[in-house]
Amino acid sequence: MPVVPTREILARAFAERYGVAAINVVNDLTMEAVLAAAEELRAPIIVQTSVKHVLMTGVDVMYAMWEAMTARLTVPAALHLDHCPDRTVITACLERGWNSVLFDASKLSVEENQRQCIEVVAEARRHGADVEGEIEGFKRTEEMTGDEAREVQSLETVVAFVRATDVDVFAPAIGNAHGTYRSAPTLDAQRVTDIVAATGKPVALHGGTGMAPAQFSDLIARGCAKVNISTALKIAFIRSGSDHVAGHPDEFDPPKLFTAQRAAVMEMARSHIRLFGSEGKAW
Repeated sequence: MPVVPTREILARAFAERYGVAAINVVNDLTMEAVLAAAEELRAPIIVQTSVKHVLMTGVDVMYAMWEAMTARLTVPAALHLDHCPDRTVITACLERGWNSVLFDASKLSVEENQRQCIEVVAEARRHGADVEGEIEGFKRTEEMTGDEAREVQSLETVVAFVRATDVDVFAPAIGNAHGTYRSAPTLDAQRVTDIVAATGKPVALHGGTGMAPAQFSDLIARGCAKVNISTALKIAFIRSGSDHVAGHPDEFDPPKLFTAQRAAVMEMARSHIRLFGSEGKAW
């Protein structure tokens, strides 16, 4: 302990119907703050890394940070590569030790997506890692037009994809989007129920920032065991830094700035862990 397979974290959450916060970090400070919040609340946690930040930081440096920060952690944690269409980056992260990856081939045909996802799953299994799959891309909130339901695949197509690829978790489009919602989104919660009933697999909820507490509770109860949060961390990190600088215009002390940002990110993580019902669920 504490680094465990992503599937183990999600299996428990799925069985007990609580959600695990899967939070995208952007640097060493945010990674440490998210892990510290999980440790404090005795909650399992999934730390997510974007392709952009992995490439900016470097695979080896990012993983070295992870190893150092989890060395004394006592709650279950997993490292996940989020939304990656690049097979070379997936390979690099799997070889280095990431616990799971999201192979995002949503811009390809379902058939080609499925063909390549089967290969990614086989590659991940060789490293003891897990795979999240998706066949419908997620828009940015500013790109939403209200007719997103027309763009989703049929339940039969989803079931065939999940069975053929044997992905560990599936990420469906249900009216959710990345970014900041102008108002609470209208979500097709029944689609989650239908996918879970037909596949027996946990669902990953994307575009979580800004959803209403009641929406989270309902979707988690239906089988959304993995709940992604990215924009909320960025907002907490940037706003706390901006507020600190504005409040201390003549102070040039980076550690004080970092302290303010760490506190804000920790509080953001705490609030989502509690909201998703995973506080105290560590084993």
